Amino acid sequence: MTEDALYRPELWSLDPDVLHLNHGSFGACPSQILEQQTLLRQQMESNTLRFFEQVLPELLETARKALGLFLGAPAQDLVFVDNATTGISTVLSNLDLIPGDRILVTDHGYNACSNAVRYFTKKASAEIDLINLPFPGSDANEFIERILRACTSRTRLLLIDHITSPTALIMPLEEIVPAVQQRGIQVLVDGAHAPGMLPLRLTDLGADYYTGNCHKWMCAPKGTAFLYVKPEHQSNLHPLTISHGMNRPVGDSTRFRLEFDWVGTRDLTGFLTLPALIEYMGGISNEGWTGIMARNRALALEARDLICQELGLESPCPVDMIGSLATVCLPVPKKATVTDYHAVDPLKEILRHNHGIEVSLSAWPSPAGRYLRVSAQLYNSLVHYQQLTKALQVELGRGH
Repeated sequence: MTEDALYRPELWSLDPDVLHLNHGSFGACPSQILEQQTLLRQQMESNTLRFFEQVLPELLETARKALGLFLGAPAQDLVFVDNATTGISTVLSNLDLIPGDRILVTDHGYNACSNAVRYFTKKASAEIDLINLPFPGSDANEFIERILRACTSRTRLLLIDHITSPTALIMPLEEIVPAVQQRGIQVLVDGAHAPGMLPLRLTDLGADYYTGNCHKWMCAPKGTAFLYVKPEHQSNLHPLTISHGMNRPVGDSTRFRLEFDWVGTRDLTGFLTLPALIEYMGGISNEGWTGIMARNRALALEARDLICQELGLESPCPVDMIGSLATVCLPVPKKATVTDYHAVDPLKEILRHNHGIEVSLSAWPSPAGRYLRVSAQLYNSLVHYQQLTKALQVELGRGH
């Protein structure tokens, strides 16, 4: 299929009067999948006892198998969590850190996950080693060298993004993971953005733990994510909420899966849509998911080139570190400093209210900068980024 044929905004229920250029933050679910979730909820509410006791376990296994095939991982090594942040905290809470232990993180890490590292290391009197990775001017080989130099005999874990959130960089995990593990260090991958953007083979990648969202680039309903755990770690890993799964009869399942499948009453219908979602999205392109990933990546690169050319900006990283997200560094207004990293950039609100554009725009402390991040999904076209560029030219010209 051509790129024009893969421009399919009608498949989503997004507001047509808004330019949606920030799929990466929360994703967007196609209308047909939301309708299926509604049917599942109706089935659940029509007979809750039967649904939770008899129907749900089988549907969860079907969903887990479909997801395992999509991710290149055995279904028995996957459990469902609400989001990647939960997956990160789950692993950190099970590390049994002691004083003097060290955890490696990079300065491109997602703030919520970095907060989790701060919390659990402080609680155990452990330490954090922060690795500075250049941006702009990023280079995959230099990233590998800096990470390996930071490893010590006291390092217990490396927490690393597969695709960084603020800077939108694909990390060279195929080289990093085995090199770090050879030093006796476990690897936890924050793959929040990777499923649906990159082809994944989690077993081949070999990370000890890998967590990712299905509600971002796979376009599943909100609150749909997974945690992959290598078999040798499963017996010592438990969910943040301990419930009936700890002592229920195992049957055809495993203690690991039972504990995560039941952490109390909750709406699991988002997970149950995964088999239909994977097939539905894959059917949009003649090349399946591979075609979708390639189209979105090409559009993200075209958008980045357009913005950089029209605004006179440098491309901050090589094209082979880019997927369906792309970040550029915007100039900081005169008499302004990038210091309040939790404040909303006034330009973001101006774009929203004056131009009807939703896009990721934020300050980041290290590497310090004012970052504009654009997403490319099947409901986006190059015209959208042309409109964004024109709006930026106007507002930056006004000193915003």
